[in-house]
Amino acid sequence: MRGRRVLKLCGSLNGDWRDLGLAGPLQLEHCAAAGADTDGNPPGDDRGLWEGVDQCIQKFLDVARQTECFFLQKRLQLSVQKPEQVIKEDVSELRNELQRKEALIQKHLGKLRHWQQVLEDISVQHKKPAEMPQGPLAYLEQASANIPAPMKQT
Repeated sequence: MRGRRVLKLCGSLNGDWRDLGLAGPLQLEHCAAAGADTDGNPPGDDRGLWEGVDQCIQKFLDVARQTECFFLQKRLQLSVQKPEQVIKEDVSELRNELQRKEALIQKHLGKLRHWQQVLEDISVQHKKPAEMPQGPLAYLEQASANIPAPMKQT
């Protein structure tokens, strides 16, 4: 299925990587040059400039697609000729993903422990007032407990 998709996406790119050559970087440079060149148009008339830039960008994108197709075709050939290599790459990618997810789990566990401790500290603080006297005069009892005893006058 992947092979059909590559061929459909790529069309008839039967060439070699050398056929693509440096077309990508050259196209990009040509686009930059087209943006800098006004072709003698009067100031404020950017229509020709934008058309040239659009054409250059389209050419660059076409070369990028051809390059991608080339590598997809080579990848397809490799998967047919050496399927064990593709399996090794897949296993390696899965191991890396597993390590990344394990690290993420550890990070979240650390945060979870931190917030559990915060909640535990809050619940301990809320239990302390419960040990205080209850009732309508509880506030006065608490306040009077903090007042020092009167000194005797002699």
